[in-house]
Amino acid sequence: MKQFCVTTAMGKRLIGRAMVHHPDIKEVLEKGTLVIIAGSTNGYVAEEVLKSLEQAEGFVRKGFRRGITVAPRAKAGRADFPGDVIISDGKWQKGKTIYDVADDLKSGDVVLKGANAFDGLGQAAVQIGATTGGTILATIPAVIGRRVRLIVPVGLEKRVLEDVNVLAQRCNAPSAAGPRLLPMPGKIFTELDAIKLMTGAEACLIAAGGIYGAEGAAYLGITGSEAQLQDATELIRSMIGEPPCQI
Repeated sequence: MKQFCVTTAMGKRLIGRAMVHHPDIKEVLEKGTLVIIAGSTNGYVAEEVLKSLEQAEGFVRKGFRRGITVAPRAKAGRADFPGDVIISDGKWQKGKTIYDVADDLKSGDVVLKGANAFDGLGQAAVQIGATTGGTILATIPAVIGRRVRLIVPVGLEKRVLEDVNVLAQRCNAPSAAGPRLLPMPGKIFTELDAIKLMTGAEACLIAAGGIYGAEGAAYLGITGSEAQLQDATELIRSMIGEPPCQI
């Protein structure tokens, strides 16, 4: 087994690169609609997907966000919201959002939506600040009603110890304060899935955290054949120096 420290920014980049190779993404880029809902991890996904289509001109991650979490007393810089990334039959539909296309999504289409938490059962949940429920409530009718695929790119720093359904009951109680929490009917995709998809190696989380830029980092143990370990080593080393995420 080889061990690697992967910072949160490296993890976002890793997930972004791997999503380009995801079989569902490759298929929908040929025919269908891919919706990448704005968020910090999805900014890396959108960047990598648009690069693969040679359509990245005009896309910047700055402002590609809705609600975000920052440190106490910190303030995010102001930025214009460019819209979500909507790609239909391989063509980027600039300026559109999930709200423009939600009613037209159908089986075979794919939505990527980030999360704020996931548990040991692979269940993800998103924090809700908007009183109308936000983008996830625009997405769920298509996912449940028309079998649109929901994939949840989410970094390992978002892991929680308890069932997200139990946590949601606590957060959503009338007596509670702060953001609400909504479990999502999607399949998570973490750094572990990214390594498996791109190299064939198996990765596990063996430790976490640190200082001097390793705050929130994941310490991964990777096993596989000699060739798989070499590929995983090169993949992770190619992301060393990824700057902290600022959108």
